[in-house]
Amino acid sequence: MTTMTHNGYVASIELDEDAGLFHGEVINTRDVLTFQGRTLEELRTAFADTVADYIDWCRERGKEPERPYSGNFTVRVSPDLHRRVATAAVRVGKSVNAFVSDTLDRAS
Repeated sequence: MTTMTHNGYVASIELDEDAGLFHGEVINTRDVLTFQGRTLEELRTAFADTVADYIDWCRERGKEPERPYSGNFTVRVSPDLHRRVATAAVRVGKSVNAFVSDTLDRAS
């Protein structure tokens, strides 16, 4: 999968060889945002226009646009795993947040 970013929004890009078009879909919102273009430049412009149109559409309706991920999420784990993670973090001189973030970054 090829991706493209604009103002924190991430889109997956696919090529439709038969139609001679690139299709894009924003993947880090629950709202469905799509765009297309025949060239890379058209695709970039369409992506930027789609994001701008989405923000304007939300503003007109008094809706807060869904922003790309905040960087915060809650994970529920067993007390034993929590203890092991906290212990491992101390061993390497990191906070639990830094330890988990680094571990997830390496795994992705």
